[in-house]
Amino acid sequence: MIEFAYPYLFFLLLLPFVIHWSLPVYKEKKESLQVPFFLRLVDVTGEKPQSGAVVLKRMRIQKLLVAFAWCCLVTAMAKPEQIGAPISQQKSARDLMIAVDLSGSMSVQDFVDPSGKKVTRLAAVKTVLAEFAKNRKGDRLGLILFGDAPYLQAPFTDDFSTWLALLNAADIGMAGQSTAFGDAIGLSISVFENSQTANRMLIVLTDGNDNGSKVPPIDAAKIAADKNIKIYSIAIGDPIATGEEKVDLSVLNSVAESTGGQSYQALDTESLQQVYAQIDELEPQQFDSKSFRPRTSIHHYFILMFALTYLLALAIVSHRSSKTTGVDANG
Repeated sequence: MIEFAYPYLFFLLLLPFVIHWSLPVYKEKKESLQVPFFLRLVDVTGEKPQSGAVVLKRMRIQKLLVAFAWCCLVTAMAKPEQIGAPISQQKSARDLMIAVDLSGSMSVQDFVDPSGKKVTRLAAVKTVLAEFAKNRKGDRLGLILFGDAPYLQAPFTDDFSTWLALLNAADIGMAGQSTAFGDAIGLSISVFENSQTANRMLIVLTDGNDNGSKVPPIDAAKIAADKNIKIYSIAIGDPIATGEEKVDLSVLNSVAESTGGQSYQALDTESLQQVYAQIDELEPQQFDSKSFRPRTSIHHYFILMFALTYLLALAIVSHRSSKTTGVDANG
């Protein structure tokens, strides 16, 4: 299928007719000799007198070549394009922000890895998040680390290898020893402000109660709900712990429910993996589909035809001129 980028230029096909009808015939002046005995010279030579003004006429083949060349030139200016078959592209319609608690209590070794070895809570989170990221094909992931204050470690990206490298570089206490859960929600809201997707989700992993936020978690969650951000909270560690390791399950439940999300408890690596599987079931991937048809310009073919036609017309004129010159020489 062929389409033209500038189809209105085909009006130029009428330009030769407009010029032909509106402008006078081209005149060329030449030197001549006037003699008083012209009629006697005609009688002696036997030649018939002809008109002094002659309108040159092209051969029929020349007219056809000129018309074809002009059509090729106008068609090239209209920029014909070859339209290819439709190509569809799918782009994720979801942005996922992961907020990880780096307070001192994340160093407790009460998680067991697949090999049976006890590991810290943070190490278990990193292991499961690495597997989670591998299944996020099409999504964009962001990363927030929080302790005394939240910090944006990675903006939304589909470069998962870099995202995992930034996650693995995180260490316990690098953001402080407290748990600013509410401020982490507030930071995620500001990051989501620049997101173009409608499906927004925040997953918060924490093992402590909020004791350092300027904005209470529940108040921050209400703002998140207004911004169409769904929060899934995951309590890491023993729910019956006390002191700094105590998990405020009521706050986590209220935060999740107020945004339409859910709250979970992860007591070990296996249960943490099950939590992510449940989130996948509740939040299936969504895609925006875009379709386009590739366009390839083919105007150069018409320019080539114009050039070849022009050369052919010149060859015909040259041949006709040499033939006429030969006849005059013989005469």
